[in-house]
Order: sequence, then structure tokens, then C-alpha cells
Amino acid sequence: MTTYRDFALAHRGSARATVLRTVGTRERRSHLTAPRVPTVGIDIGGTKVMAGVVDADGNILEKLRTETPDKSKSPKVVEDTITELVLDLSDRHDVHAVGIGAAGWVDADRSTILFAPHLAWRNEPLRDALQARLAVPVMVDNDANTAAWAEWRFGAGRGEDHLVMITLGTGIGGAILEDGQVKRGKYGVAGEFGHMQVVPGGHRCACGNRGCWEQYSSGNALVREARELATADSPVAYNIIERVGGNIPEITGPLITELAREGDAMCVELLQDIGQWLGVGIANLAAALDPSCFVIGGGVSAADDLLIAPARDAFKRHLTGRGYRPEARIAKAQLGPEAGMVGAADLARLVARRFRRANRRRVERYERYAKAAEAVRRTGTTRTTQGSD
Repeated sequence: MTTYRDFALAHRGSARATVLRTVGTRERRSHLTAPRVPTVGIDIGGTKVMAGVVDADGNILEKLRTETPDKSKSPKVVEDTITELVLDLSDRHDVHAVGIGAAGWVDADRSTILFAPHLAWRNEPLRDALQARLAVPVMVDNDANTAAWAEWRFGAGRGEDHLVMITLGTGIGGAILEDGQVKRGKYGVAGEFGHMQVVPGGHRCACGNRGCWEQYSSGNALVREARELATADSPVAYNIIERVGGNIPEITGPLITELAREGDAMCVELLQDIGQWLGVGIANLAAALDPSCFVIGGGVSAADDLLIAPARDAFKRHLTGRGYRPEARIAKAQLGPEAGMVGAADLARLVARRFRRANRRRVERYERYAKAAEAVRRTGTTRTTQGSD
């Protein structure tokens, strides 16, 4: 009997690409009927590549992690890393599809990485490159989109029809889900909330503009403010200066959060500032998108109510029409750093369903043609035998 894996090995290329291009249009209905098969999700960030086998209920069956190749290295080095992780996991699991959540801009067809700030990807056809090396279909998406999908399916956003995900890490990422479908925009790059301008002429951003939201509410903003106070030898920074032995570059976001939990006044105040800016941005997004729920994820969200409580307060103060409109719920993400990986695997399951169906139809056609050819052959043999008599 021909298996899916056997058939996938023999049929690559245009048929698979055609199937993959249709994935995004029916996500809400499709996820309910997607095959309950294991898939691999891969989350590629600036420092790590995390890969895991995920079942249909969002459970991680096995997880691997390695360092992200340096951005100066060629795209093929990253492809080699992904391929090795998938093949390693495939040795122990029957993998049916691979989903990739990448920290960068992905085109609307979910095939090409238009730009990635931490990798040497510039208009890189990642999906096709990996499909040429792997025996299963591949799906590529932005990592915030995959994290939002995971929170909607298995985490803090379950039951919400209009959800906005905000990921606070080095910068700010985001995603929009409406009626169970990720809204990627015309060109695939929707959700770049971190680059909304909130302070004209403000801090210079890595994107080239000034005053972007992520310059005031992100891990980078948190660390920048703490280091500036420490560099100025401010009395309020003496505790954190002592903790790092005077080595100011060792001040990090997790350290600030740790000290804030211990009651350090400066660190508590810095998180409050970040949270207030977060609330301002959320209020702006509510005015534009009117979701029912905001899910806050990313590494900075580990500060919990030290960050989210001031964000809720600022949101209430800056929300347009406050007091005369329903207010969106603000919730902390539940799936932690694995959200992007889990979401990528679950979205890949939709690709597996459609690709399996297309393969099944081709197998059935092949079997019908084979039976017809066998019948013709037998008929010809019978006639030849009768003629010889």
C-alpha cells in the first residue's frame, strides 16, 4: 500500500505549491477537520531555533533547541539547521508537515521571507528551498502570527472571535485574528505594531524612524532606561549597579524583573513606565481594530502584573469613548516561549490535510489508470492467445 510519506517523496514541486497557496482562506473551518497527526513546528528568532513535534491538541511530544546561525552567514546555513532538526525529530516521530514561524516579514503566499532583521534573509524563498529537501509539505509564517494562532487555539485567546496579539521582546511584534483567520494584509506584513509612531521626533528606532512604540514599551526600552540611570550613577540605580558588580552592560530585562519582584523601587518604576506605554498603544489599537481581547506575550510579559496592571490602567485612561463602549479584555499569554512553535505546527496541520487529500486523489487516479492498463493488457494477451489457436 502506498503511504503518504512514500507518495510525498515521489511528488514534489508545483502541485504542492498550488495546495499551499490556498491554505489561508479557510482557516476557521479547516482547523476543526484537520488530520490529527503529529507535525513539526519551528520558531526561528534572533538567538535560538526551537523545533518540536506537536500533536493535534497542542501538546509538545519532543522539543529540540539550537543557536541561531549568525546573521552574516548564508541562508543555506539556516536551511541546513532547520533540515537537521526536522530529520532528527523524524527519526522518532511520523511527521506529516512542517510549520515555520520566522522573526521577519513573510509574503502573503507564505513562501518568501521578505526581510529578517537577525538573519541574512532578503527575499529568500524559504518554503521552496526546504520543500526541495524535505519529504513533507512546509508552511512559513511570521512568528507573531503563529504565536497568536497558538493562543487562540490552546491558550489565553480561546473562544475569542476578534483577537490581537502583542509580543513584547527585544521589540514589539503583533498579529490580528478575526473570525478564526489570521489577518496578514495584502502583502503579508500586517501586525507590525511596534513601528507605529507614538512620539514624533522621539528615540531613533532600528527601522530608521523616530518615536516608534517599541522604543518606549519593549525589552530594549526597559534595558536602555536602566542602563542610562546606572551610567549616570543615579542613587536609585545603586542596587542594580551592585548586582552587576558595576558592569553596566550586564543589566538585562530578566534581571530588572527579578529585582522588581524583590521590591527594588527603580525597577518597579521602570516596568510601570513600560506598562503605561503599553496601555497607550493598546488604546490606539482598540480605536483602530476594536478587538474583544488583547493577548500580551513575549519575554517581557514574564513581569506579570508589574507590567500588565499599569497597562490596563493606561488603557482605560486613553481609550477613546471610554465609559461609553465595551472594553477589550487584556490577558497574559499562557503558552510561554513555545507559543510560536506550537502555532506553526498547528497551522502546518492544515497544509497536511489539504496536501494529503490532493495526494489521495492522485493515488486514486494512478490506481484507476493502472487497473485500466492491466485490463487492456489482459485483453490483448487473451486475443493473442486465441489467435494462435
